[in-house]
Parts: sequence; structure tokens; C-alpha cells
Amino acid sequence: MRNNGFEGLRTLFGARPVVSDRIKRLIDFRINERIPAERLEEYYRTVDRLAHDHTEVVEDMRRRINDLERRFNEVDKIQRWTHNELERIIPQVASQESQLESLREKIAAVPVGDQPQIDESRTLIDEIRREHSQIRVRLTAVAQYEDRLRKLEDRAE
Repeated sequence: MRNNGFEGLRTLFGARPVVSDRIKRLIDFRINERIPAERLEEYYRTVDRLAHDHTEVVEDMRRRINDLERRFNEVDKIQRWTHNELERIIPQVASQESQLESLREKIAAVPVGDQPQIDESRTLIDEIRREHSQIRVRLTAVAQYEDRLRKLEDRAE
């Protein structure tokens, strides 16, 4: 049995040069195979076109980047100015808010009255509202009367 194992190895070692020779011929065939001139020219044209397209795209991207940098610098400049102005104005706004709060407190301070004064004020307000309602009714009646007179005058003419 051991003898058979060695024979298998000898056969395998004998096959090695055959396989190696075949692979070598395959590679040599691919290397020696010539590309037709028309196909080679087509490849060169394709490569040239792609190189030109690539150059155009790169130039376009550079233009865009330059434009964006310019615009960014303008926005940055405006933002810095705005930041400085805001820092300058913040104390003034705080002062104005403080003044407004003190004014609001002064306006909101209503003198305290006793209950009889409050009742008298409410009675007076109710009476004024009632009189205003009566005046509106009278003015409506006067407007209707004037409208009737106008219609009669129009018929008489």
C-alpha cells in the first residue's frame, strides 16, 4: 500500500510539468494576442473623451468651490458684524425692558377704593350704558324717519 502512495505522488509530480506548460501557453497566448488597430484607436478616443470630460468636471467643481468660498466669506463677514451689533445692543435692550417693567408697575397700580365708592362707580357705569342704549334707539328712529321723508320727497318730485 505504501508503494501505491508513492506511485500516486510520482504521477502527481509528473503531471506538474504538463499543467505548468498549459498555463504558460495560455498566458503567452494572451500576451502575444494583438489588439486590432481600429479597436485600439477606439480605446484611445474613449480615454481622451473621458479625460476631457474629467477636466471639465474638475474645472466646474473648482469654479463652484471658489464661488461658495466667496459667498461664505460674505456671509461670515455679515454674521460677525451682526454678532458685534447684537453684543452692543443687548445691554440697551435689557435697560429698556427694565424701564418698561417699572412703567407697567406704575400703570397697573390702581388706587384702592372702599366698597361704597366701587358700588357707586358701578351704578354710574350701568346708568351710562342704559342712556347710551336709549340714545341708540332714538337715533335709529330718527334715521328711519329721515329715510321715510326722503322717499316721500322722491315720490313728490
